[in-house]
Amino acid sequence: MTSDVFVGRKEELARLSSYLKKKSASLIVVRGRRRIGKSRLIEEFAKGKKFLSFAGIPPTSEIDAQSQRDIFAEQLSKQMGLPGIAAKDWSTLFSLLAKHTDQGQVIILLDEISWMGSKDPSFLGKLKNAWDLEFKKNPKLILILCGSVSTWIEKNIISSTAFFGRISLLLKLEELPLHTCYELLRSRGFRGSIYEVFKFLGVTGGIPWYLEQVQSGLNADDNIRDLCFRSDGVLFNEFDSIFHDLFERRSKIYQPIVETLAKGPMDYGAICQALKISKTGTMSKYLNDLIESGFITRDYTWWVKSGKPSNLSQYRLSDNYLRFYLKNIAPNRNRIERGGFESRDISSLPGWNTVMGLQFENLVLKNRKKIWQALGLKPADIIADNPYFQKQTTRRKGCQVDYLIQTRFNTLFACEIKFSIHPIKSTVIREVKDRIASIALPKRYSCWPILIHVNGVNDSLQDKGYFSEIIDFSSLLKSHELK
Repeated sequence: MTSDVFVGRKEELARLSSYLKKKSASLIVVRGRRRIGKSRLIEEFAKGKKFLSFAGIPPTSEIDAQSQRDIFAEQLSKQMGLPGIAAKDWSTLFSLLAKHTDQGQVIILLDEISWMGSKDPSFLGKLKNAWDLEFKKNPKLILILCGSVSTWIEKNIISSTAFFGRISLLLKLEELPLHTCYELLRSRGFRGSIYEVFKFLGVTGGIPWYLEQVQSGLNADDNIRDLCFRSDGVLFNEFDSIFHDLFERRSKIYQPIVETLAKGPMDYGAICQALKISKTGTMSKYLNDLIESGFITRDYTWWVKSGKPSNLSQYRLSDNYLRFYLKNIAPNRNRIERGGFESRDISSLPGWNTVMGLQFENLVLKNRKKIWQALGLKPADIIADNPYFQKQTTRRKGCQVDYLIQTRFNTLFACEIKFSIHPIKSTVIREVKDRIASIALPKRYSCWPILIHVNGVNDSLQDKGYFSEIIDFSSLLKSHELK
């Protein structure tokens, strides 16, 4: 992918473009994880239109409120051709910007808005006043507030009474769907096998900026080695940047939670026990912040008999890069810095298969609609779907299912998700049988075993005919192959 080629985000672009037809000004909020492509999306949306872009700078001990105003004034001066702009007050800066954008179609982006305004308690109030009294007078104006610190945006803009009734669109960017990831990698010249594509996605997830770092002349292992296992690799220090930029001094609070969840899904009590912290509302807030930031997911189980959600839930580290860093890069930092991984077979790392299995589960769960399509299920017919678990009691066994789908026809689909370099063997049948047998299945309900894989199954498994469907997840990409 060259810098002038944009892949994917068609639905998001369509939603943004619909606001060009409005007969009144629009205030739009775009948020999402660092590197998810927020700024790039808005730039694509603004192509061919009058577009003014302003960005806050990362907060440090040396950066104060005046520093942010100075940067804004400098950016305003360059884009409007206005020399010597004073930057003493946000109201003055906003008024000047509004004056020069008061007519015609114009798109204004305030990027990394939490950095821009976090050091000045009057910033948001002055922005709100500028919107009410000046910006919105241009019916063709679109003002976009954008940022990676989703918790700050949620608290100070989305949930703020100051902006109540003023926001036209809330757009949260998620990871790219699988077919778009595939298209993006192919457009960058990567010609590895489908298995190698999934191996690379096991490290990056569907994060566009990470995918754009792929080198066309290297296979998946060599790309991963260059990006992650070299001291100058762009993903070697990315973890520190994420936590510093998003959480600043609080990173030491959030990092242990992520490290704990890197081992696998856990319920609230297990997390508190692992961290030796009492069960308090504070811990719930930290977990919610990580959910809002796009790094972890809370999966609720449900009562099969009624189809209603249970109060029981598990937290899952759903960001592939974070887990890969914590399990494979962080424990080897010293050796990597000494050049000890330049020729290392990364697939031989301890726990590699377990980690990649969890990563593949994340990819499947983020693209679960493809499973529905493969099974011929309509969204309207699905009552519940999620990773499923039930706790052991005196009357029933505990169990965990990678992904369970329940339909309104009293039918369950128990999906076993496997990632392996070798074809899946028939030994998986016993695992799945035991799990299904443990589900508290009401009368007149049926449960169909489904196997989801990426690199083939052996003949003996196929011949036994146990699985209702064997879904080759890699085949779901092939219809999107670039010609």
